[in-house]
Amino acid sequence: MKVFISADMEGASGITSTKQCSPKETTEYERGRKFLTGDVNAAVRGAMSAGATEVLVNDSHGPMTNILIEDLEDGARLISGSNKPLLQMQGLDDSFDAVFFVAYHAREGSGMGLLNHTIMGSVVQELRCNGEPVGETAINAGIAGAMGVPVVLLTGDAEVAGEAQSLIPGIETVAVKDSFDRHASNCVPPSKTKGMIEEAAAGILSRVDSIDPLAVELPVVFQVTFRSTASVAMACLFPSVKPVDSKTIEIVDGDYLAAFKKLWGTLVLGHAAMGGVLER
Repeated sequence: MKVFISADMEGASGITSTKQCSPKETTEYERGRKFLTGDVNAAVRGAMSAGATEVLVNDSHGPMTNILIEDLEDGARLISGSNKPLLQMQGLDDSFDAVFFVAYHAREGSGMGLLNHTIMGSVVQELRCNGEPVGETAINAGIAGAMGVPVVLLTGDAEVAGEAQSLIPGIETVAVKDSFDRHASNCVPPSKTKGMIEEAAAGILSRVDSIDPLAVELPVVFQVTFRSTASVAMACLFPSVKPVDSKTIEIVDGDYLAAFKKLWGTLVLGHAAMGGVLER
């Protein structure tokens, strides 16, 4: 059995601050890296105890060099670094049996989810898929679904756990904290959450066949509302990307993976445009 783990950071046990997620904040960031690696290791141990023969972890936050490979569980492999065509799902293909989302966070504007945002918080005001607001959980589950692989486990705060449960019937979730503000959570200590995650990971693999891959209706329509009007004109350099209004663009494609890659490309351009693409 092959298991793919996409590991974000904001949803890790004990993390409640941007300082714990940013390499610019040395002391707190190093604590955050340990918290994240601990959650990932718990998921790896659970998967392997349930019979996984291969576990591939994709570091999926910020610069994507957060997980401490020197502390990673034996038997797991790590994809590290940021230039990834499939972003948080880089490395996944149809040979995998299951996907885990570890340390995930709620979508932009979702309740009181801790550090809620969607892909690029400084760029994206809202992202919709087929008319519905979505976050990274839905977007990435769509990628897995396009490859025929089910997302069976998610860990993070209670808000993103609710997102996953409403999207994927039967998914196992582990809420490691209950957020009551974007910058504050009631946290379960990592000493306890490690056991919770390990147990959930092992348990869900025993019934992995009961969870279907997410099937997104095609053609898929992505709409991105940027935080700045500067992003729209540059994003529309792609001929297949159309403006909706001064802050919103639309992508339509009959292939989900192709649509996602266009989406990711527009966000990269949109990010560059916010400060002036030649102002560096």
